[in-house]
Amino acid sequence: MSRKWFLLLIVLIFNSNLYSQMKESDIELNTTTGNIFGTLTEPEKMAHKIPIVLIIAGSGPTDRNGNNPFMSNNSLKYLADSLANHNIASVRYDKRGVGASIASGTKEEDVRFNNYIDDAVKWIKLLNSKNKYSKVIVFGHSEGSLIGMIAAKIGNANMFISMAGAGESADEILKNQLSSQPLIVQKNSFPIIDSLKHGKLVSNIPESLNTLFRPSVQPYMISWFKYDPQFEIKKLNIPILILQGDNDIQIGVKDAENLHAANSKSQLIILKNVNHIMKTIVDRERQANIATYNNPDLPISELLVTDIVKFIND
Repeated sequence: MSRKWFLLLIVLIFNSNLYSQMKESDIELNTTTGNIFGTLTEPEKMAHKIPIVLIIAGSGPTDRNGNNPFMSNNSLKYLADSLANHNIASVRYDKRGVGASIASGTKEEDVRFNNYIDDAVKWIKLLNSKNKYSKVIVFGHSEGSLIGMIAAKIGNANMFISMAGAGESADEILKNQLSSQPLIVQKNSFPIIDSLKHGKLVSNIPESLNTLFRPSVQPYMISWFKYDPQFEIKKLNIPILILQGDNDIQIGVKDAENLHAANSKSQLIILKNVNHIMKTIVDRERQANIATYNNPDLPISELLVTDIVKFIND
């Protein structure tokens, strides 16, 4: 056998062993409004207790794999697989009203941000009740960062990891986003945001803003606006890792710095050329970045995986 074919055979055998060393199984969380479904990923062989990571997805209809009806990138599945290859288990799940958990969703006017926090707390408690895990780590991506840091405190998680988490409250983020709009939009929007921030529903919504501030979504916004990530992360007295890509077009490095400043015991790592969905993209052109959001074959950053594994194992 030639040296070239021998080396190729070794690579194929290695890759085969690598991916056969993990196993996936279904896992369910019982709630009063229906079951929430997830995937448990573990190394094939577990000779002793190992860490387990609860992976919490970002906003909107994002499923357990990091995908939504419009784009598929498999970012959270890549994360789970990578962790298993380093002898770390994980659970990732479809949020209520999303994917396999769609039946657990409620009417829009009944949805509250706290619902997602409560679900995450229940997942943490479920994992804590298992005798085969050495510690429970919460990993929150994007909006999942805020959900995760609150749930980690309530559910007594052992460690917390924020990836691409916002560093200010949602009402401030919304105002910043609207600041680029015409003055008339700001003039009409900001008082509505301020009212919702103070827990007051707004009935007279201009037609042009009804999609954003429709009556059915206002209760959710009220429940969401009351949480400030800088205040919430201060409450944590467990090891914290704050990760942020420097090629993220949705959340900036400043957000990560704000979170880090709010809890001086946290560890901050800025990931070079990593974008919002944890993938490496050297190109700084916006469209090239967005293209990765719909590329399920592009793996997540190896630097990110290395930093997470080191943090968990230290």
